[in-house]
Amino acid sequence: MSQSFKDAVGICKAIIRNGYDAYVINARLQKQLLAASDQPELDICTDATFDDLSKFFPNIGKIQGEAFAQLKEGDTLLNFYQTDTAEASHPEECLVRLTTRIAKKLTEDDELPPNLACPYLPRTADPLDGFADFSGGVIRFKGIQDQTLRQDYLRAIRAMRYSANFGLPIGPNSWMAILRAGQRVLDYVPVSDIMDEWRKVEAENMHVFVRLLYESMILHGLLPEIAALARIKQKKNETEEESVFEHTLAVMRHYPEELPYDWFGTLSCLFHDVGKLHTAEIVDGHWNFHQHHRVGAKVTRKLLTQLRMDHDEIDLICHLVRHHMRFHFMLTDKGIRRFKALDEYPRLIEHARADIKARGGNYKEFNHNFKMLDRTEVREEELEPLLNGKEIMTILGIAPGPAVGVIRDALLQAQVMGDVQSVEQAVDFVKKYSAREQLSG
Repeated sequence: MSQSFKDAVGICKAIIRNGYDAYVINARLQKQLLAASDQPELDICTDATFDDLSKFFPNIGKIQGEAFAQLKEGDTLLNFYQTDTAEASHPEECLVRLTTRIAKKLTEDDELPPNLACPYLPRTADPLDGFADFSGGVIRFKGIQDQTLRQDYLRAIRAMRYSANFGLPIGPNSWMAILRAGQRVLDYVPVSDIMDEWRKVEAENMHVFVRLLYESMILHGLLPEIAALARIKQKKNETEEESVFEHTLAVMRHYPEELPYDWFGTLSCLFHDVGKLHTAEIVDGHWNFHQHHRVGAKVTRKLLTQLRMDHDEIDLICHLVRHHMRFHFMLTDKGIRRFKALDEYPRLIEHARADIKARGGNYKEFNHNFKMLDRTEVREEELEPLLNGKEIMTILGIAPGPAVGVIRDALLQAQVMGDVQSVEQAVDFVKKYSAREQLSG
């Protein structure tokens, strides 16, 4: 082993001892290059930054280009390159085997065997790395589509995110590369990285992103219960039928129309009908999904846990799924008060509105409940007396007539004034009021 190569190995060991990774790029090939060169030069790959290296090697210099630093050790010039730190690359891609300098040397020496080289160059982290310019009106990978994706499978998710947010189609060759790599995306890309990309999808465009996940078959591995909704049919209206999945996407599309930028509210729309997978049954030729909201909340908790979302985020979305049916039924005074006491009730209202829009349904119950919300600002005892007309007639032993209504109104006024606060006090008030009216009559 030459002294130059020993120096390079010593530098790598010094970096490793300080808690970083480092190695001589394509050691076998560089050994042969050293033997044929009068000016010893070697390439090293590391995950340490220039600031980190400068603490160990004060004489190191910062440079611009593919290599980010250089160090003169004796007669040897050492070039430092950034290693691949992408969690989502193919296993073979995380090892840099060729740099531009080495590639140039290979072209100058025909005697070096080509199998010593590999076309994987080191790259710095860049969210647009591997993508062609978007000015062409299409999202596509640079170079050989499959090879570019292989270098970082997270690019598949990123391409779908760009497509959804920018309203641009994914190029046909890039899309085919994504289809071919669907399973490897699930194998190599950490769920946390997928969710980091998902969080960057705007709420208004999330339905497009989810559809792309479904069409690429990635959703089938990531959230199989959601993908399975495409095989469940339900009535859209009196004449049409639709899949639960298509309905889900429609609700996701309509929800941000009233609550824009509400990412969590829109995500809850994705899971709101997942319980139908477990509750679906056909009765007399019709689909039924009884208690799908309660079952769906439990399934949602399991799925969001698998996606490694924070506990408070999981609680919020499960709460919205659990109560998303509340505003669909015509509520009484007590019902609307119980509804308004729920956390996040404005989101639940817009959830119901989006559901109606998605079905093209009528707003009879929705409008009734919406008007009833104003009544919640009035104290309950100011809306209804503690005793109804039938109870007043039973207590006083009188027949139906105008007198019952007069007594009932007087009781309500007494409640508003605070003179009557319980049923017992109401009974006493009615008896005294009736006796007083009879004496005055």
